[in-house]
Amino acid sequence: MMKKLLLISVFLFLVISRGTGQISSYQPGEKINYTVHYGLITGGTGTLELKTDTINGKEVWHSYLLAKTTGMADAIFKVRDIYESYMNPETELPVKSIRNISEGRYRKYNEVMFDHVSRNDSAILTSDLTGVHITTRGIHDILSCFYWFRNHILPDIENIKKGETITIITWFTDEFYPIRMKYIGPEEIKTRAGKIKCHKFNPVTETGRLFKTEEDVSFWFSADKNYLPVKVRFDIFVGAFTVEIVNYEGLVYPLDIKKK
Repeated sequence: MMKKLLLISVFLFLVISRGTGQISSYQPGEKINYTVHYGLITGGTGTLELKTDTINGKEVWHSYLLAKTTGMADAIFKVRDIYESYMNPETELPVKSIRNISEGRYRKYNEVMFDHVSRNDSAILTSDLTGVHITTRGIHDILSCFYWFRNHILPDIENIKKGETITIITWFTDEFYPIRMKYIGPEEIKTRAGKIKCHKFNPVTETGRLFKTEEDVSFWFSADKNYLPVKVRFDIFVGAFTVEIVNYEGLVYPLDIKKK
């Protein structure tokens, strides 16, 4: 318990001391298109887009992630999963998040409002499914945490040792959900867009129903100033699924990429 409290305290210090800095790794207008494949079979696409919006008359940055099946996979088991995050551009903290899941006959919609102002020691979350929750100050949702990670952790990558784990506190699937990102090291990878120098991280996963080990999910972020998420790999019991960048637009900096 003491180690957990210390970890949360360090995270909160980073949010408070660095969260109001000027955003430099991403900007509204950024849009990334991905392909999802299982081995040589392409079974879906993904789009991650950031744009400006307003909530209660205030400007926010709206991140929108759509993942969907295509082709034969779409005919067998249709998926349309949408995640949205409305973020305060000054603090990079979420104001509102939406999880809208459609997988076969399964449907799940969840909307959560974030109040980071009313209390000095915590945040107030209001879920349309489970009501009011008092939780950790500086908490993120599943999208805003990765924008924060790109802008505050990755620029300091030279000071992160291989094997070191970064923890980000999030609210995901309507519950408290710490994300632990273990740094593996630099790696150049091949994508359908070209070769890209990256920083590889393994989110620590729970073993059991889907994963055999704690390192069965891998993220690759571009090793330039964009720190763009370019590839994700899921190694599960039935095989490996890969999400890979295809094209992009609206980046702050030119992507450091070797074209084919």
